[in-house]
Amino acid sequence: MSDYLNSAVITAKDNTVDIKNLKMYFPVKRGLLQLKAGDVKAIDDVTLSIRPGETLGLVGESGCGKTTVGRCILRMYKPTDGQIMFRGQDITNEKESSLRSTRSDMAIIFQDPYSSMDPRMSSGQTVGEPLIIHNMTKSKQEYMERVEELFVMTGLNPDMSDRFPHEFSGGQRQRLSIARALAGDPSLIVCDEPISALDVSMQAQILNLLQDLQAKNNKMSYLFISHDLLAVQYISHRVAVMYLGRIVETATSESLYANACHPYTQALLSAQPIPDPVAEETRNRIILKGDIPTPLNPPSGCSFHPRCPRATAACAESIPQLKDIGGEHFVACHHI
Repeated sequence: MSDYLNSAVITAKDNTVDIKNLKMYFPVKRGLLQLKAGDVKAIDDVTLSIRPGETLGLVGESGCGKTTVGRCILRMYKPTDGQIMFRGQDITNEKESSLRSTRSDMAIIFQDPYSSMDPRMSSGQTVGEPLIIHNMTKSKQEYMERVEELFVMTGLNPDMSDRFPHEFSGGQRQRLSIARALAGDPSLIVCDEPISALDVSMQAQILNLLQDLQAKNNKMSYLFISHDLLAVQYISHRVAVMYLGRIVETATSESLYANACHPYTQALLSAQPIPDPVAEETRNRIILKGDIPTPLNPPSGCSFHPRCPRATAACAESIPQLKDIGGEHFVACHHI
């Protein structure tokens, strides 16, 4: 794990990313006239920060809003409300024309490395495309040298630059995705489920590659979005847990996995497989009752209260705010 800057000397203005009270609602339209019938509240009042050289893990069940957070930070979506600060610059309402220069400093690695590539472009063209879009090289020779450098950085043979995506394995294609993301020398890379489509041995290689790249550039930050709790624990400096569009707990990786406080986080970790069969058989599993509520009509108060074993009447009345319980550990729960 890379040695990112000590939190004590990092102020808010130094953060790579600061999002405050972020909301992203998607309108639902029905009928012949396509009249608005409601909103899907994909993100509902999220506040997060990512420091230089830090990996922030973002975990939660499918549909909780993890990917939407990443895409809002990259301004692939224009948020409904809130603020997005990127390296001290407010990009919340920036126009597409003025975002181009900012986007050269951010990148994304998608879940499926095959569908995120143009099958008609060679691997060299795929990796080098950001260099052309952002005018980052002055000559063809410089362009070719940079593409070759990116291949070598990600463990690929530059001689394969003439091959097309279908000629690579899944792990090699994800390496191509990483090389493409690195082309602009970004300050932030959003890793959106980057290992879920790979087998276990290849997952480990990709995680180690991401760590090695961050160690060489200790200012580069990752937002690592994943369902894989073990992978998040391995690669992340801090972890944020989402439930139904809201952050319910954030902490350092060590603190969260050793002392999870929110009942939802505890339930998530209890579902994490343990390689020791004896420990797996004897441990206490937390089985949540009911289904995840719909973001089209979320519950009142704490959105987790219909499934929470600790829920009381107060939980249905007001939304709990994140409280600092010490050691950079924040929990949104009325009973903590």
